[in-house]
Amino acid sequence: MDRDCTSALVEQVREASVRRVPLRVVGGDTKRFHGRATEGRALETREHGGILRHDPAELVLTARAGTPLAEIEAALASKGQRLPFEPPHFGSGATLGGTVACGLAGPARAWSGPLRDFVLGARVLTGDGRVLRFGGEVMKNVAGYDVARLLAGSLGILGVLLDVSLKVLPRPPGERTLALEMDEATALTRLAELARSALPLSAGSWIDGRAYLRFEGSDATLDEVQRRLGGEVVAESRDFWSGLREQSHPFFAGDAPLWRCTLPPLAPQLSIEGTPLVEWNGLQRWYRCPPGVTAFAAASAVGGHATLFRHAPAGVDVFSPLPPAMLRLHRALKRELDPAGILNPGRMYADL
Repeated sequence: MDRDCTSALVEQVREASVRRVPLRVVGGDTKRFHGRATEGRALETREHGGILRHDPAELVLTARAGTPLAEIEAALASKGQRLPFEPPHFGSGATLGGTVACGLAGPARAWSGPLRDFVLGARVLTGDGRVLRFGGEVMKNVAGYDVARLLAGSLGILGVLLDVSLKVLPRPPGERTLALEMDEATALTRLAELARSALPLSAGSWIDGRAYLRFEGSDATLDEVQRRLGGEVVAESRDFWSGLREQSHPFFAGDAPLWRCTLPPLAPQLSIEGTPLVEWNGLQRWYRCPPGVTAFAAASAVGGHATLFRHAPAGVDVFSPLPPAMLRLHRALKRELDPAGILNPGRMYADL
């Protein structure tokens, strides 16, 4: 059902801008833990929902930001399609707007690409009450600045997403996950090699001495892959990958700070105490660190960056420090789209 709450949202934002009242943009609120804690009056978007257009032939879907992610995935599945970046829900109330604003992707990220690569266009409400449209609903619409993709991962500090157009892809005919015993160093090398091969790898992980490799294709293709690589076929493999995506795997249990390190290809093992959970053929590694221990320096030393993803103490930075020039650019963009600085203030960095 199409539920257009644009006028009500515009009115709330304009009033808050005039009075300089901070707003906390809320969709399903399943990812509130992500980023720095921010205070403010709740600006609810979940009632602004509905799939506006789904063209299976053109592989395009447009929906309002408050549309439940589960509703979108069900609509795509009914046409044999999917969101290729495998976004995590982190709860039953996850919405499209929150998914795009957080910019998170699941196990397929290293092979299908990041969420922002599938954003074709967006309609956004700025911090001073303007409704702007960026991009479009077709792949060839690339004129001007690609602000729509810039909104992906911005954590709502630049504007309130109203509608989003996404490129979608067909579901594969089948999938199979193989598990092979190996240590971390061997796994990092093997995953990098497989990522460069012609094999239809769609996800790769390493945890507790085992590499897990997911392949997609026809039965004949999957049989040939298994013949070449060997390994054990993982039963209930969808539960395994769902456990990584939704962080219900036992590795993620507990209250110890959870660090996410995003690294360049072929990055060596990091100088961080503890054994990681490796994803994205080594490009993403998760660490459980004692309180007070940070991963910023270790990730930076190999050309990557780190995020204190969960269980961050109040008031601490959770994202890697920005270079001065990049920080100036962030501030200028924030001032342009949110002059009064009322949208999710401090969610990404303390002064943004």
